Amino acid sequence: MIDALKEEEIVNKVGGRFKLSTLIQKRLAALNAGARALVDFNSEDKMEVVVQEILQDKIYLDSSGSLMVVGDGEDSSAGGPPELDLANLGEP
Repeated sequence: MIDALKEEEIVNKVGGRFKLSTLIQKRLAALNAGARALVDFNSEDKMEVVVQEILQDKIYLDSSGSLMVVGDGEDSSAGGPPELDLANLGEP
């Protein structure tokens, strides 16, 4: 198990266990979809990469629960396919 996940520091940094779980799941999905790692961390274990990204303040959840990347000049989705607005699909 990853030692950092045993500590309360990472839980408190994110804002609770539920938010930590959500952040990890969303970031793992982005990495599995082809997003680049945001930290130099030599590991094949993507979970370790995600934990390092959290500890180094590279990723966070915004108020709506969306995965955000720090340092892109603007807050944007952390990899993966672009979000599509389907609300107006089919309207002229």
